[in-house]
Amino acid sequence: MSFPRPRGVIAATATPIDADQRPDLDRFVRHCRALLADGCDAINLLGTTGEATAFSIEQRLDVMRAIADSGLPLDRFMVGTGVPALADTVRLTRAACELRFAGALVLPPFFYPQISDDGLVAYVEALARRVDHPRLAIYLYHIPQNTKVPWPVDVVVRLRERLGATLVGLKDSAGDLAYARAVAVAVNDFDVFPSSEAALGSAGADGFAGCISATANLTAPFAQAAWKEQGTPAGDAAVRKAADLRAIVSAHPLIAAVKAALARRYADPAWASVCLPLLPLAPEAAGRLDEAIERRLAQP
Repeated sequence: MSFPRPRGVIAATATPIDADQRPDLDRFVRHCRALLADGCDAINLLGTTGEATAFSIEQRLDVMRAIADSGLPLDRFMVGTGVPALADTVRLTRAACELRFAGALVLPPFFYPQISDDGLVAYVEALARRVDHPRLAIYLYHIPQNTKVPWPVDVVVRLRERLGATLVGLKDSAGDLAYARAVAVAVNDFDVFPSSEAALGSAGADGFAGCISATANLTAPFAQAAWKEQGTPAGDAAVRKAADLRAIVSAHPLIAAVKAALARRYADPAWASVCLPLLPLAPEAAGRLDEAIERRLAQP
């Protein structure tokens, strides 16, 4: 049985928090609704930008249930479910299936260094076997600068051979387009998503399914134009604008900067809060960020 696969511009959404460092579910649902209205084809919940590793399993399930109960189209949402403990990854991934999300984005099991290729393959095979759900769609999440554990191309190939269409795609957050292209070439009918809007201008030629980007929280209209109008002057201009905005935000700590920019967008200071041990942008830095974003938005 096959289900729709999210493609195009996918926002790695930020998660608002309350004064007790818990996900603010009402603000979160409103933000996801706004992202879809802005032009996002889909949304990735509970990833790195979503500060998922700061939340308990129950808090993550609360976020998933809030979206499932919101009336938003669940075929346009994927969920980060990978944590170091296999049993917890199974629980979160099964919940994503039962709640009818489009897919589960799975980190490699991190903390232990130098995990072998055989160990990675065995881990994902065990995950698929234990979840055992007809809706299971696994996306591998490649962010070795954080996990210190990559998804080597050979491992992706082996997993696709063993799991078939259950292994749907991969997000590359290493910023390594050569790696992303190699995965797209090595595995047929496989959805590879770089993390930068800059990749959208040649996504079709490179075999990419779109991008999953933290800065799509801010760049969605321009990123969508870049995706839809690849190879045209309008598409090229949209790529430049989205890439420039991404560079402005990335000049600061990324999660804090995205949330500071959302606080500006919504005129809501609560959005600027981040989960410990992260800290919000200092007022001076937030002011410089606001000014730089405003200047670029005012330009063609």
